[in-house]
Amino acid sequence: MTDPVYNFGAGPAMLPVPVMQQVQRDFLDFQGTGMSLIEISHRSKEFEALLNRCDALVREIANLPSNYQILYTHGGAQMQFAAVPLNLLGLKSAHKAVYTETGNFSRLANKEASRYGNIVIASSSKDTQYDRIPPFTRAMVDDDASYAFITSNNTIYGTRYHQYPDMGDIPLVVDSTSDIFSRPVDFSKTGLVFAGLQKNLGPAGLALVLVRDDLIGHALERTPSLVDYKVYADSHSLANTNNTFAIYMMTLVLEWLKEQGGVEAMEQRNEEKAQTLYQAIDGIDFYHGTAHPEHRSRMNITFTLPSDELTAQFLKEAQANGLTALKGHRVVGGVRASIYNAMPLAGCQKLVEFMKEFARTQG
Repeated sequence: MTDPVYNFGAGPAMLPVPVMQQVQRDFLDFQGTGMSLIEISHRSKEFEALLNRCDALVREIANLPSNYQILYTHGGAQMQFAAVPLNLLGLKSAHKAVYTETGNFSRLANKEASRYGNIVIASSSKDTQYDRIPPFTRAMVDDDASYAFITSNNTIYGTRYHQYPDMGDIPLVVDSTSDIFSRPVDFSKTGLVFAGLQKNLGPAGLALVLVRDDLIGHALERTPSLVDYKVYADSHSLANTNNTFAIYMMTLVLEWLKEQGGVEAMEQRNEEKAQTLYQAIDGIDFYHGTAHPEHRSRMNITFTLPSDELTAQFLKEAQANGLTALKGHRVVGGVRASIYNAMPLAGCQKLVEFMKEFARTQG
């Protein structure tokens, strides 16, 4: 391609170009085996070495404490909406958990969890169209709760927790699908963090689960074996054939992330990208940000134009200019620019140039 196409899709999202080039090289002949990377056995020494490397990279990049397990689980992030309550509600006899509702995916998570126990919604920003993060503190969580649950970044509405709430002795569970490894996180303050791969880690269909040792082994009796964290922990996530391709791609993405300077460097880059867009949104009367300024995401930038007709024209012309997948989610409308780790600053700068020109000609 002469001119790059910048993919602002919310997920599956763009991946680093060097990673995709490496995949292309390995696809027919993985590490000199003469076999495609999608043909090698999950029991082979080649894949065992790859899995161990992925473990090491996750632990290094996350600065993950030694008393946490790394699990590669089937079904993507939404499977964890069931897996979390099935594995953790049994920690206490009340089978209770406390959730906060900050958007569509946190709503789906608490709805799924309610099938397995007593789920309390402690706070919600529904009344303000999920434009902010509502308060969620230890005082809102009953002592007999097995865990507290948050969604760290809200892909649809463009908000995020800038700091995770301190839940003290109650395990904090975090759905970090859309911002994992985009910034430093003290994982020792959490009980469990999970993320689907399709934003910052690789292709869709697999989830990464980082879970503290003492939270494993409490699954409810009705928990399917391939949802039970103990099964994954005891088998190095190979109780059956796992998604070897996704794990391979995640390993390459993590190698790339390490080369970029890790999460500390990535946070600085992501902050610069986000502020480039927010300055344009706030500085041009033509555009209006949908998230409360104090709660804005650094991964998903949401804004509207004066009319639906202008929005449609904006999206059409942006596509023609190599700025793709900018349409906002149907429940919010407008425009959404998802700028995960792999999005270069140049993509955000090109989008701002287009925004200025479009506002000049149409405003």
